[in-house]
Order: sequence, then C-alpha cells, then structure tokens
Amino acid sequence: MPAVKPPAVAGIFYPAGPEALAEEVRGLLRRARPAPAARLDARGLIAPHAGYSYSGPVAASAYARITGLRGRVRRVVLIGPSHFAGFEGIATSGAEAFATPLGEVRLDPAGRRRALSFPQVRILEAAFEEEHALEVHLPFLQEALGEFLLVPLLTGRAEAGQAAEVLDALWEEGTLPVASSDLSHFHPAPLARRRDEATARAIEESRLGPIGLHQACGYLAVKGLLTAARRRGLSARAVDLRNSFDTGGPEERVVGYGAFVLSPEE
Repeated sequence: MPAVKPPAVAGIFYPAGPEALAEEVRGLLRRARPAPAARLDARGLIAPHAGYSYSGPVAASAYARITGLRGRVRRVVLIGPSHFAGFEGIATSGAEAFATPLGEVRLDPAGRRRALSFPQVRILEAAFEEEHALEVHLPFLQEALGEFLLVPLLTGRAEAGQAAEVLDALWEEGTLPVASSDLSHFHPAPLARRRDEATARAIEESRLGPIGLHQACGYLAVKGLLTAARRRGLSARAVDLRNSFDTGGPEERVVGYGAFVLSPEE
C-alpha cells in the first residue's frame, strides 16, 4: 500500500503539468455558467467525471459555487462508481494521501475509521489504482477549497441505502459530500438531452426510482447522497446540463453531464 497514491489519469483526462492544470481549472471556474456570482448555499455537489475537454465546463459550474467555502470545509467525502474493479460493497483507501499535479490531498484517518465501522466498507487499493471517477474532481477541489481532508469512497456491488448510511455518518459540520457521476451514455445528442433532462428532474425532485445505471453511471453515489440530503432538509438544483457534443465531441454518441448543488429547501 503506497503512502501516497499517484495520479492515474494526469496527462490523459487533464494536464499533467501543475501550471497548465492550474491555468485550465481556473479558466473553467471563471467561465462557469451561470455566473459564479449566482451562488447557492451549497451543502453538497453532484458533478461529472470525464476528461476536462468534455465534462470540465459542466463540473466547473458546480465547483464555482463552493469557492466561498474556502477555509470552512474541513473534510470532503468524495463518492463515485468503480469503473474497473468489481467488488462487493464500498471501497476506501488506506493511503495517507492522493497526489495530483497540484500537490497532495491528505486522507482523513478519523473519517476512514468511521467509514470502516460499517460492514459494507473495506480498504481495497486495487479499486483506486486506475480509477478516474474521484481523481478528476481533486484539482477542482484543490483550487476551490485550498486545504482539506479527503474520504474517498468507490461503490461496487452495493445498495444506495448502504451508501446513504455511510454518508450520513460522515456528514458533519465542515464536511462537503460530493457524488461523482456522468449521465446517459452513447445516445445521439437529441435523445441524450431528453433523457438527461428527465434524469435531472428526478434528481431535483428526489425521485430515486427513475435513477439507475442507464441514467447515471454513479447512480448509487447519487441516490445515496440524495437520501442523506433529504434527511437534512436539502434538495438538489441543476446548475448546468450538457453533453459531450455541446462541449466539442461528435453528435452521434454522446455522454451526458450534469452539475447539481445541494442546498436547503425553500
């Protein structure tokens, strides 16, 4: 088990050089839509996890809304799907830190111990070795929040209720939960827009039934976060909804991306 987990997709999903990466992330945050001045009272986020040239503008629409939390967020609980490793339950890492070109993000030992107190959670380093679903969020978090402690969670063969249980236990004052998920995959752009709009409505209305693997690859993370949020009187609001054709890819087979902010219900 390495003390510091190296990045797996630097130079592939995002720039490998620290200066180039910082410049790209800052530019994405500056250009986020709608204008970052329209910040919500952000208590949690749902954001996509593809390469920055595709999903970066949409992820930035979420992260632009937490720059005001710099110095107030002590811990980030980042949960998303495992794309490469198959396993039962939920995985976390025993590493001391995760590295990005912008520096190291220290893991939270106390948060990890709390997560491991649940039978569905175990340390599984192999799940994190090639995984991008959490890694691509870290530079945005580093730029938006500065220093914070991290609890990384990957869902395998699990239930949304199991994810909600762990998030509930970790969601304390000074904790920001982030669910990592893309939306529909490999439909023509017009069909993808219709499907993703329906998924976004379900997320905003906290209707968990319609949200499955074909609606959101990180559906367990999304449903777990929405369940825990509902218990706190929070609801999700879409701040951006686009797909890979909108951000520069081909129109025939697109991937959908949504940015959502969790805030107190009005």
